[in-house]
Amino acid sequence: MKRLVCYLLLIMSFCAFNSRVWAADAGASKDAMAMVKKAVAYLKLNGKDKTLSEASNPKGLFVNGDIYLTITDSTGRVLAHGLNPRLIGKDAIELKDVDGKYFVKEMLVIAKKEGSGWVDYKWPNPITREIQLKSVYFEQIDHLVIQSGYYK
Repeated sequence: MKRLVCYLLLIMSFCAFNSRVWAADAGASKDAMAMVKKAVAYLKLNGKDKTLSEASNPKGLFVNGDIYLTITDSTGRVLAHGLNPRLIGKDAIELKDVDGKYFVKEMLVIAKKEGSGWVDYKWPNPITREIQLKSVYFEQIDHLVIQSGYYK
């Protein structure tokens, strides 16, 4: 009986821990999606040039810790990046994660077909500098693909 109680306590603590992790992921995914929706609304009100400028401002509206915007055109060229201005103007279509996944190509295929979606890949977290699984939400508006993600 004592062993059964120990097992039950172990299972309950595991479930409690994982529910907090899952809740954190759900919150972060909502934050990333909300960031993209906010950028889409901003684009519609302020136009492309102002949106790209604001999305590239590391202290601007579209950066919140490790959640930030990246905007590419429909060919994969980076037009705005919230944390790394050196990427602006670069062709990202051939970028691969540490497992060899062409995540930009995958995003562009889904964006063209579905208009929006999610892609997971492994990438260095700009704050911790560690390779982590990243989940990115994106929407295509005209020839722009607006992206924001979170590190799991």
